[in-house]
Amino acid sequence: MASIRESVSRFGKFLSSMVMPNIGAFIAWGFLTALFIDTGWIPNAAFSQIVGPMLSYLIPILIAGQGGEIVGGKRGRVIASIAIVGAIVGSEYTMLMGAMLVGPLAGWIIKKWDAWSKTWTPAGFEMLIDNFSLGILGLLLTLFSYVAVGPFMGAILIVLTAGVQVLTNLNLVPLLAIFIEPAKVLFLNNAINHGIFTPIGTTQVAEAGKSIMFMLEANPGPGLGVLLAYLFFSKDTTTRQSAPGAAIIHFLGGIHEIYFPYVLINPAVIIAPIVGNIAAIFWFTITGCGLVSPASPGSIIAFMSMSAPGTHIMTLLGIAIATVISFLIAAPIVRRADVKDLSEAQAEISGMKAAAAGAAASAVRSGFGDKIIFACDAGMGSSAMGATRFRNRIKLDRPDCIVEHSSVDEVPADANIVVVQRNLAPRVQTSAPHAQLVLIDNFLADPALDQLYNDLVSVSAQSGVGKVDAAGAEKAGKHEGVIAIDRDGIKLGCPSVSKDEAIQASGELLMAHGAIDEDYIAAMHERERVQSVYMGMGVAIPHGTNEAKDSVKKTCVTLHQYPEGVDWGEGKAYLVFGLAGADGEHLQVLANIAKALEDESVVEKMCTTDDIDWLLSVLS
Repeated sequence: MASIRESVSRFGKFLSSMVMPNIGAFIAWGFLTALFIDTGWIPNAAFSQIVGPMLSYLIPILIAGQGGEIVGGKRGRVIASIAIVGAIVGSEYTMLMGAMLVGPLAGWIIKKWDAWSKTWTPAGFEMLIDNFSLGILGLLLTLFSYVAVGPFMGAILIVLTAGVQVLTNLNLVPLLAIFIEPAKVLFLNNAINHGIFTPIGTTQVAEAGKSIMFMLEANPGPGLGVLLAYLFFSKDTTTRQSAPGAAIIHFLGGIHEIYFPYVLINPAVIIAPIVGNIAAIFWFTITGCGLVSPASPGSIIAFMSMSAPGTHIMTLLGIAIATVISFLIAAPIVRRADVKDLSEAQAEISGMKAAAAGAAASAVRSGFGDKIIFACDAGMGSSAMGATRFRNRIKLDRPDCIVEHSSVDEVPADANIVVVQRNLAPRVQTSAPHAQLVLIDNFLADPALDQLYNDLVSVSAQSGVGKVDAAGAEKAGKHEGVIAIDRDGIKLGCPSVSKDEAIQASGELLMAHGAIDEDYIAAMHERERVQSVYMGMGVAIPHGTNEAKDSVKKTCVTLHQYPEGVDWGEGKAYLVFGLAGADGEHLQVLANIAKALEDESVVEKMCTTDDIDWLLSVLS
């Protein structure tokens, strides 16, 4: 059962990663519908003509493109956008579900083609073959989706819509809450919501201007009732004190996951949101309520803004009904329950989320290799050095692994593992919602990196991925255009100072070399305030924020050696490298530094040596 649950959870998460980035398009379409159709707030025949094409073409193409990019990168987005047009034209129904199928399929096909074509493409013909292959494969997939996907998905949608209509005619739609609320707690809601409710609801809106399907899972009332019960009746002080903040985040922010641990504290509490949602759905049914577009996130603000014209009061009453009933049922259960630490439930739910987040990585590890991205704020400093060091570490054991670096806001779509510092994790989750995160404190020496290495090597042993010989590894690791640290850019035996003074000294030395404007020094201090530049192993790399790149005149790396160390908070820095990078030219220096740091005896000598010639040879 656990494996089935995790598989469905992963499936739901993948669906969500296609739909969620395009929710803005749903909202735009929803407002167009609510405002300008014949039954809208301000009917307008001209503007209402935009509604149909946006629903029929724009939204399916966006979803398919997103799915294609997740699997196959930028070329995946293009071929998926081409392919879905066939399904759109081949069916009279809105192809949201078709987009969720065609998009990833097209991305996978172009990814496999690109991997194969690289083995035989003649030099100089890359662009020609890439463009023609994209066009020809896109054409074939368009024809396939026209003949097969459109009619097939249309038939499925007919069956699902008929099933919902039967439940509606029998007044049994409220019973769906029996499945919805447990699914939410087990992270299966995305598979249900985006896979079934959104396509059906979108079709109903096109016909009737509103749909109750959008209200079934997103109602914040059931969860709010649970949190209020813990606020007033929990015996555990910590749990009771945490409930108000959780309620605000849930109700106003629409983050329903915040109340899941409170259900796991005492599973019997699940009865409360089930009954509360049953009552709310029944109310919405008899009062004719509906939303014009998905309420995402499921906050009171989104829920009310998407309500169909004339239904706002009834919708608000439905939320209140769910809240009150959920609270009344949960309260005695919470009051009678034994005290259980909330941290236990949070730990359990973290494990569940980690399993869901690792879906892409698990699938890839089974035979296709791993793409590991080291991400920092700008993607050019600490992450580049961390990626180089880890690439050198893993290349003999896992030659199939791709280890790269990027900024946290531009993580490649096909990355399945992202190594990032803890406080930057939320930004990575936004840019790469499908990726497994490895959270670290520094990029050079962190237990999580050791665990990642062990996991990858373990998979290598199980799957039969062999090591490469030393000559092959050296060839794979070679770079062109070596950049060396200038002799005048190295200052040995510096007296210990504060970290702010060390950053200032690095900036001034960079400026003395004509590498930066003075504004860049302020950006170096700002970088430290936002995210520590301490790398671990006694190394810090002060550099500016991404916004300060225009202040960089040329690539330059400097080194201040502090034999007594500089207190950096996370540890003492003995080697402080000032960094100004133009067009990625500094990356080879970082690669050389990372390579030098692989030998602890070399690092120890670097921290105290007065032999500048030896130091130059190590770093170049």
